[in-house]
Parts: sequence; structure tokens; C-alpha cells
Amino acid sequence: MAHRLLKPLTASARAAAPAIVAWDLLVDTTRWAEWGPSVVAVRCAERRVRAGTRGEVRLRLGPWLPFVIERCVPPTFWDWRVGGVPATGHRVTPIDEASCRIAFELSPLVLPYWPVCRVAAGRVARLAEATVATGEPPPTG
Repeated sequence: MAHRLLKPLTASARAAAPAIVAWDLLVDTTRWAEWGPSVVAVRCAERRVRAGTRGEVRLRLGPWLPFVIERCVPPTFWDWRVGGVPATGHRVTPIDEASCRIAFELSPLVLPYWPVCRVAAGRVARLAEATVATGEPPPTG
């Protein structure tokens, strides 16, 4: 994740949903624009990311940029490089069987991006809770 010598900042939110539901939202490239305030669109051959997944992401204030998933430890953490630059880490931590914490980790070097990550964490939490409320079965992983 980001600059490894600096302790990452964390923007997080709690969800009244099982961790696997939040994890599925974070790894599903077709859902990124729903919860990512800076993401407009994604082009990726794989729907769910894993280490080594490559694609392109279009950011709200910019062009299409290539991305690669650097590390992916299902069902808890993944991070990526966007445009060749280390970007955010995405973490899901179970609290109990019916709730979890969604966290975005970022380098202090990009502190102005923290509010964007805070909004994203809240959106993932709300989407996970809405999934549970509709009675959809949790993903299988």
C-alpha cells in the first residue's frame, strides 16, 4: 500500500451486514462506480479482482488510467496501483456474524483524498446493508 515507511491513514465505516457481503462489493469491478466517489467507470476482463488483475479505471477528474491489483487476501484485503502509483488499500474486518468494518487505507502523502475514502466506506456500508435488507443470499466468496 502507498508509501510503506509511513503508517497508513484509515477511513472506515461500520456496516450491519456480514463481512462477505461488504467484501463482494469491494472486489466486484462492476460495482466500483456505485460506491467510489472518484470512479466513473471500469474496464476489466475480470468481474472480481484477485492479485494480478489488470484493467482501466476512469476517474471523475481525469482520463482512463491503468490499474493492477497488487495484493489480494480474500476475504479481508486488497490494494492496487493506479496509473503506476500506489493507491488505496481496501479492508473488511468482521465484527461479528452480522456486522463488519469497511476500511480504506491510504498514505499520509495523499491526505486530501481521506474524505473521499470516508464517503466510499459509508457507501459500501449502506450498499451492504441494503443487500441484507433485500434478503439476497450472501455471496459464496
